[in-house]
Amino acid sequence: MRGFYEPGAVAVAAAYLLLAWATWRTLDAPQRTARWRAAVLPLLAVAHAALLGAAIWSGGEFRFGFAQALSATLLLAVLVLWVEGMFVTVRGLDILVLPAAAVCVLLPLGFHGAAVGADSTALRLHLLVAMAAYSLLTIAALHALLMAVLDRRLHSPLQAPASGIGRIFGQLPPLLALEKLLFQLIGAGFLLLTATLVTGVLFSEQLFGRALRFEHKTVFTIASWLVFASLIGGRIVFGWRGRTALRWTFAGFLMLLLAYVGSRFVLEVVLGRV
Repeated sequence: MRGFYEPGAVAVAAAYLLLAWATWRTLDAPQRTARWRAAVLPLLAVAHAALLGAAIWSGGEFRFGFAQALSATLLLAVLVLWVEGMFVTVRGLDILVLPAAAVCVLLPLGFHGAAVGADSTALRLHLLVAMAAYSLLTIAALHALLMAVLDRRLHSPLQAPASGIGRIFGQLPPLLALEKLLFQLIGAGFLLLTATLVTGVLFSEQLFGRALRFEHKTVFTIASWLVFASLIGGRIVFGWRGRTALRWTFAGFLMLLLAYVGSRFVLEVVLGRV
């Protein structure tokens, strides 16, 4: 895989960074890059997907670990960013997501993941749904981060004029529009997370070759589901919004991050096991 993956990954990572830089340079005039951004993002996603496929099916076996999970998550996040850009312009997310995607497309070079013995169509679909949930909720967490900083700026009227990274916030939609988009992302991500849990519980033996175990991955995933379920319920019943909603979003995302990526990172990097 290395001979094909290394130059391809470096090229895609460089293109992600170049697009992020172009976005930053034209932040005050987004129409200058809007058209070719809309064309370049899906092309980069296709190239990223081809590289990820090569990383996962390396040496004729199905391999998956924290590097492949992060790469898949950021790949889908790039696609979400592209689709989102057709309806709402949130250019600040480009500057956050694209550099992260550049790093993640390179990760499988150093971390090859573990061979998955129980490879099947069901497992691949399960992983795809799980990574889609991860990506939507990652974008939601980044939205929440932008909203938290924007809210703080709005409550600090004596601040200096926007400069540096603060230029991002001058180009964001109104806070209420961001909040509406945040809950749309959380709702879609929650549905996919629910599907991930249901398939994992009902078809654990078929998917993973063993009965369901209540290990840290399962516990953190369920905890994340409960947090997001509480957030959505609180929004419907009590009208939760603002900082309350942001805190619950960050808590749910942290639980989700610890569920798979965090545990695999500890195993593969800290403990050196696959």
